[in-house]
Amino acid sequence: MQAITLESPGHLQMTERDRVLAGPGEVVIKIKRIGLCGTDYHAMEGNQPFFEYPRVLGHELAGEVAQLGEGVSGWSLGEIVSIRPYIECGRCIACRNGKPNCCANLRVLGVHVDGGMTEEIIVPADHLIRVEGLTLDQAVTIEFLSIGRHAVSRAAMRPHEWALVVGSGPVGLGVLKFSRLAGARTIAVDINPKRLEFAKSWASCDVLLDADQESLDDAVQTVTGGDRATVVFDVTGNPASMAQSIKYVANGGRLVYVGLAQTAISFWDPLFHQREMTLFSSRNALEEDFFIVRDAIRQGQVDTSQFITDRIAFNDAPVVLTGLKYEDSAIKRIIQCS
Repeated sequence: MQAITLESPGHLQMTERDRVLAGPGEVVIKIKRIGLCGTDYHAMEGNQPFFEYPRVLGHELAGEVAQLGEGVSGWSLGEIVSIRPYIECGRCIACRNGKPNCCANLRVLGVHVDGGMTEEIIVPADHLIRVEGLTLDQAVTIEFLSIGRHAVSRAAMRPHEWALVVGSGPVGLGVLKFSRLAGARTIAVDINPKRLEFAKSWASCDVLLDADQESLDDAVQTVTGGDRATVVFDVTGNPASMAQSIKYVANGGRLVYVGLAQTAISFWDPLFHQREMTLFSSRNALEEDFFIVRDAIRQGQVDTSQFITDRIAFNDAPVVLTGLKYEDSAIKRIIQCS
C-alpha cells in the first residue's frame, strides 16, 4: 500500500509499505480524509517539537472500518469513524488520574509514531470515535475542534466572561466557538483579515482585533470597559505572541497556552503576581471532548460545512504540499483519498 512519508524537512515522497493486519484489540481503518494542521506544517518546515524523521504525518483522520482484530466487537465493516490519535500508556500518573491526553509516555499518530497519510492504518479499537449520522467531511474536523473544546474546559469558562483568543486558525476557531457556546463574549485577534472575517461569521465573535496594531492592549481595555479579558487563550505557538498575551489578562484572570513553541517563554513576574493570574497549558483533548464536539456537530451547534476550503488528492499530495505555508488564506486543507 502507499504512504506519504516526510523523509526530512521539505522532502515528502510516496512510499510503498506492506499491508497491515489488525491484532487483538485493534482495528484497521481505511483512510478517507486527512486534515492538515500546524503540527504537519511545522514538521515539514523542520521546527516541530517531539519529532523524528522519517515520519508518515497525519493525525486529523476519518475513514472506514476495514478489519476487526481478535476480541473487537461493536463495530461494522465499512462504518465511518473518527480517530482519537493520542495513544496513552494507561499506567503513568497522568493516565491514572484521568488525563491520558498528557500521558508521560504519549505517542501521537503522525508525530511520535507513523500517522494516517496512508491507505490503511492500525488503531486500538478504544481510540475510535463513533460518528453515525456524520459525513466523512464532518468526521475529519472532530479532532482539531476537540483541542479547542478541551482548552475551553481547562479554563472553566463561565457565562458573560470576556474570552480573548489570539490566533484564528482552525484550533483558535474551535476555542472561539466553544467559548461562545459556554456563554462567553469573544474577542478574536489575528493578523490575517480573512481569518478574522471567518471568525466573525462562523464563530459569531463579538469583536475582531488586528494583532499588528500598536495599541492592542488599549483596544482590549476599551472593548472590556477597562477590565481586560478574564480568559486569554494564545493559540499561535509564536513565542513573541505568547509572551505578550499576559498583558491582556484581567486581574484575577486566566491565561491558557494552547499553541506550543519550541523555546522558553518569559514574562514580567510583577505583572503576573499583581493580577494574581492563573497560567494553564492545554494539550490535545480527552475522549469526552471528542464526544461533545461530535454531538455539537450532530445537533447543528457547530457547522463544519464552511471549514474545508482546499482539497488535495492523495496521489498529488507530496507535490502539492511542498512549499505550502500554514499562515496563508486557507482555513482548512484536507487530503482526500479515493
